Amino acid sequence: MTPTRNSLHKALANPQLGAAVLRSCNHSLAARQRVMSELENLDELRNQARAARQDMLYHHAELMSRFVRSFQNAGGIVHFTGDAQTARELTVRLLRQRGLSRGVKSKSMVSEEIDLSSALSESGIDAVESDLGEFIVQLAGEPPSHITAPALHKTRAEIGRLFEQKLGIGYTDDPTALARAARIHLRKRFVEAEFGLAGANFLIAETGHIVIVENEGNVRMGTAVPRILIVLTGIEKVVRDFSGLAALLQLLGRSATGQRFPGGINIIRPGLYREDGPQELHLILVDNGRRRIMADPIFKEMMLCIRCGACLNICPVYRTVGGHAYASVYPGPMGAVLSSLFGPNPEHHRELPYLSTLCGACREVCPVKIDLPRMLLTLRSGTDKQWIEQTAAEAWRYIMSKPERFRLAGRIGRHTVRILPETLAGGWLKAEEKAYRDKQ
Repeated sequence: MTPTRNSLHKALANPQLGAAVLRSCNHSLAARQRVMSELENLDELRNQARAARQDMLYHHAELMSRFVRSFQNAGGIVHFTGDAQTARELTVRLLRQRGLSRGVKSKSMVSEEIDLSSALSESGIDAVESDLGEFIVQLAGEPPSHITAPALHKTRAEIGRLFEQKLGIGYTDDPTALARAARIHLRKRFVEAEFGLAGANFLIAETGHIVIVENEGNVRMGTAVPRILIVLTGIEKVVRDFSGLAALLQLLGRSATGQRFPGGINIIRPGLYREDGPQELHLILVDNGRRRIMADPIFKEMMLCIRCGACLNICPVYRTVGGHAYASVYPGPMGAVLSSLFGPNPEHHRELPYLSTLCGACREVCPVKIDLPRMLLTLRSGTDKQWIEQTAAEAWRYIMSKPERFRLAGRIGRHTVRILPETLAGGWLKAEEKAYRDKQ
């Protein structure tokens, strides 16, 4: 059994997991809908955000050159790395050369992508996650299950037991008490941190600024207190100027967490801190397949992604099985595409494009209008299961072409559901049938 199939079976066998994921996704979607409905110019704003990201695609070399020049002129140090291994080795080498072994880390999907935590641990370097969700999954020894809500799959009771075991506090499932316990534990780590590690949401070409969005204040602490700061991010994060950034920030918070604006926006640059704070600011720019994707006429659109996670929250498959079922760093619809393209061995994730109903909901909620279903279909067409897709499509077209055929298929389907095993299809269809009957 493949890792993906094994993960799927585990997820489907855990109803508590499914309930926790669905509850969290529904909450995020409801909050998103509420704040998006307030925007009278939503479609115009999405077009502006998409244009800002497309500008990066069409003028990447120019924008990156301008950013690097501005960043270096201000005193920053830029490192370009071709693959995940090079990025890992460089980060470890920078810390070892300076004799640093204890630090704090802000949320960074690129660090997850290159498996930085394992490399640091193997080198005897202790970097504690300071984002609350990332801190929880780090304590649990698990990977994140969502790109913006890493511990979405865990219930309050599970987190309470985890904190009782790992932090030595009395058991509680009160969210306020749990957050307070994490804050007390992390406060000392911030003060003692010898280095900080962070990701980046955007890079401003015009001025050389790094933009990091957060909600908890941990990024501000992690980037302002340590004497050396290392930021890791993908080469696609560059934006021309602050006017392009404005539309992106208005949509990022709304799409990711249902906030009108992110709780905190850190705009940092070398030389920002004089006596206190980082005296060295290193930026590690990671390729890991990104240049290849940017040059691909079919998949370059994926580089527009701003990692909001909205496509995960609305995806029927993700909502059923959660992020760990994808057995990849990036889950959900966007992850099914990215994981099939990134790195030297994308073929390891050939099954991921099939974890989709192709309903198109991911395309509708994407703040920059990425056509994810089109790319998922293209990835499927490159596998030996293409004939199955074609046959299913032909059968669907035949059934839908006449009302009597559709009604007959419906009657057959209702009888078939009763004898299906409790697999993804069987369990899902039976639940849908029960919900339909309850409404009648």
